[in-house]
Amino acid sequence: MADQTHVLFVEDDDVIREATQLALERDGFAVTAMPDGLSGLEAFRANRPDIALLDVMVPGLDGVSLCRRIRDESTVPVIMLSARADSIDVVLGLEAGADDYVTKPFDGAVLVARIRAVLRRFGHAGGAGQPEEPESLPGGGVLTFGELEIDTEGMEVRKGGQPVALTPTEMRLLLEFSSAPGTVLSRDKLLERVWDYGWGGDTRVVDVHVQRLRTKIGQDRIETVRGFGYKLKA
Repeated sequence: MADQTHVLFVEDDDVIREATQLALERDGFAVTAMPDGLSGLEAFRANRPDIALLDVMVPGLDGVSLCRRIRDESTVPVIMLSARADSIDVVLGLEAGADDYVTKPFDGAVLVARIRAVLRRFGHAGGAGQPEEPESLPGGGVLTFGELEIDTEGMEVRKGGQPVALTPTEMRLLLEFSSAPGTVLSRDKLLERVWDYGWGGDTRVVDVHVQRLRTKIGQDRIETVRGFGYKLKA
């Protein structure tokens, strides 16, 4: 297991859990599968997986609450699984700290592609949970925007001299904005650059992450340009 990517999979449906576990294992993943949120939390703490797949509706401790508990302890990537694309649970999961979501029923190849995309942007190396450096970082050193400081080499952010804790996805999003301050970046462009989507994706993922980022670095630092996207105020 040490040389394999370790997936924690929490799903209460026996058929889906067993079939998905087998499919992931055929693709070379090591999988710990649990039927409820409480056992999933115990497995997370015991095994420290490289990525977590959490169904929204699981007994004991629901997937959204489990995501919050994991996020309180780790920056490990989290993908939520939801039975309805229009469910408010999708947004709740993203607000709880999930990095992406997949709608059920899902194609096994699509799920694997999304897992690999998340791991690539996290710079997966034995579950270190550190973000991969973007292909072109802005100039190096420390970038300053008012009281916001972004250390693009040390991957650290400070606001008013105080450290700001960002998830790897939030850090990559901020780096995209800081690489072109004042330039409007569309949601589709952000999906491509930050989430590594080579296909169309749900722009709610972008909107929720931007809102989470605003909460941490300042509500006015990222401006919404209606009908076009977002930009970082220079």
